[in-house]
Amino acid sequence: MKEIRTYPLRLPRSLKEAVERLSREDRTSINQFVATAVAEKVSALETARFFADRKARADLKAFDKLMKRRGGTPPREGDEMSG
Repeated sequence: MKEIRTYPLRLPRSLKEAVERLSREDRTSINQFVATAVAEKVSALETARFFADRKARADLKAFDKLMKRRGGTPPREGDEMSG
């Protein structure tokens, strides 16, 4: 089992009230709701970092060469590039 630590969290009253209401609607505890919200934010930030790292390593000349090569099959109907 993973180690669990407590963290005292101070929220503005309006935000706490919204969390209480939404966790009730979601039928989860406030703790579970906040933990899930933090996990979603961490996931979004990590995903953004992943794609930024991939973009930094991109070789656009190689991509253009690959896209301009001959052969292959034409795109299926609806998959054509516009413009």
